[in-house]
Amino acid sequence: SDGLPIFGYRRRPYLIAAGLLGALSWVALATWVNGAVGATLAIALGSISTNLSDVIADSLVAERARKESLDNAGSIQSLCWGSMAFGGIITAYFSGFLLEYFSTQTVFLITATFPLIVSTVAWLIAEEKVNYITDFDSVKKQIKLTSKAISNKSILLPAAFIFLWQATPTSEAAFFYFITNELDFQPEFLGRVSLVTSIATLVGVWLFQRYFKSVSFRKIFGWSAIISAVLGMTTLLLVTHANRALGIDDRWFSLGDSAILAIVARIAWMPLFVLAARLCPKGVEATLFALLMSVINLGSFFSYQSGGLLMHWFGITESNFDNLWLLVVIANFSTLLPLLFLGWLPSANALSEEEDGDTDGVLEAEMVG
Repeated sequence: SDGLPIFGYRRRPYLIAAGLLGALSWVALATWVNGAVGATLAIALGSISTNLSDVIADSLVAERARKESLDNAGSIQSLCWGSMAFGGIITAYFSGFLLEYFSTQTVFLITATFPLIVSTVAWLIAEEKVNYITDFDSVKKQIKLTSKAISNKSILLPAAFIFLWQATPTSEAAFFYFITNELDFQPEFLGRVSLVTSIATLVGVWLFQRYFKSVSFRKIFGWSAIISAVLGMTTLLLVTHANRALGIDDRWFSLGDSAILAIVARIAWMPLFVLAARLCPKGVEATLFALLMSVINLGSFFSYQSGGLLMHWFGITESNFDNLWLLVVIANFSTLLPLLFLGWLPSANALSEEEDGDTDGVLEAEMVG
């Protein structure tokens, strides 16, 4: 969208198209999809829709965040993630409820209306019409500017740290089997867990905006990693059923644990998105933000794959959880390893002026030239 505007607009048409694709995918799941291949294609189409709209929205946030005063730095990201958490609260509340009264296909049809809302709201976005004609030369220029941005250390090193931070092994897949097969948590209760997590996320966004946006990126990432690793070890109480010996019900323990970890995680993630918006040079916001998010997704891929490999080595299956405690310990302590590279992050905070390594001026000159 940076280099290929549609009818003179770089963001709005792509959001409209993303919404239509998303609606199509959910309608397909609700109607004519009846096999694994069709379901995979429909889910892939839905993922494309979600990621496309996400990248476009992030580029809009990056453009507007550049105009924020230092006193209000991070406010747009907080507003966006607060809105997302509020939406998550509504979704979590109704998801389990709807499944109790309606069929899966009916829920899919209801879900199909939400991407259409995105397409409708896209018409309300204030966007200046660009005057240049789309051609392959403009695309080549965008690729050149993106390559120049990536090669700059002020972007490359933080991106490398983010990848390492996301790529450590996770025990999520094994833990999901544990809470559904061993603890017998039903979809309705998992919806409640998601509801509590969304509320906790909203609290985390508020705490960051109120108390932590003046703290340096390095300090927030460092302490968040340490606190998350320590608090993550409380999962051992649930895995070993020690919480029952303490008189704490599995469900109440899971709710409390999820809430606390969600607050810490959101406080850690907020500076990440402030940093990502700051690193995006003018003119290639969508391209570079998409690359940064791809780095996160690639790190998550390695995280789940390495976690799956550890599950195989430890003999953890959907019914055997004897060594799950060991996987939890390794997964939590491995999150501390990226702290060795904490110096790759900027020493600034969300309220600081742009650092000397900023690429904005260089790239803007390239675009004008």
